[in-house]
Amino acid sequence: MGFFIAMFVCNLLMPSIMLIGGYCMYKKPPKEINGFVGYRTAMSKKNKDTWTFAHDYCGRLWIKLGFIILIPTILVQIPFVHSSDDAVGIVALIVEMVQLAVLIGSIVSVEKALKRTFDENGVRR
Repeated sequence: MGFFIAMFVCNLLMPSIMLIGGYCMYKKPPKEINGFVGYRTAMSKKNKDTWTFAHDYCGRLWIKLGFIILIPTILVQIPFVHSSDDAVGIVALIVEMVQLAVLIGSIVSVEKALKRTFDENGVRR
């Protein structure tokens, strides 16, 4: 049971981080373009407008996705409460892989939105 609880808590980390990080990016983005904090890609760091757009878009997207993956994360694990540690570990791994795919997909989505909204020099279309 202890392993199940540990895996359950670990699997709740990604949706929680997406919710908290999304809120911070949306409501309190970094004021200045930097290489340490925030959504940092070559396109987002072109200028202040791309920086602001990327944080706003990514923040809202992460809040939505955080809520969307939170529910299945909980529901998928509940049937395995009394299962073996191996079964719990396999389910936890699958859940984490899906969460990782959602996170990477969100980055792809933000980059596509940046390219739709700005040209290669960071000027709004």
